[in-house]
Amino acid sequence: MLYLIIKAALSGILIAAASEVARRHAGFGAMIASLPLVSVLGMMWLWRDTHDTERMADHAQATFWYVLPSLPMFVLIPVLLRAGVSFWLALVIGCALTFGLYLLTMRLLAP
Repeated sequence: MLYLIIKAALSGILIAAASEVARRHAGFGAMIASLPLVSVLGMMWLWRDTHDTERMADHAQATFWYVLPSLPMFVLIPVLLRAGVSFWLALVIGCALTFGLYLLTMRLLAP
């Protein structure tokens, strides 16, 4: 249980740090947010828990393919915001696009 709390706290601190930096310097905050921190932390926790090289390789490869469908969201949201769409609606539309692209990616990657 303590291990789970440590994982959650460390992960949360990194996300909070990125948002605090973004409040002061949007570009630096975006750079931190664009780092694959969640992926790297996930790989670290998975490796610590399993030491399974095949599982780690599968995880890293799948992460690559799921990053791709998330990228259009970061183009769409600024376009919508600059067009006068509210933040929350732009976020929902961006997430819906990403979800749809995830489904398409899963279909394309299915054996």
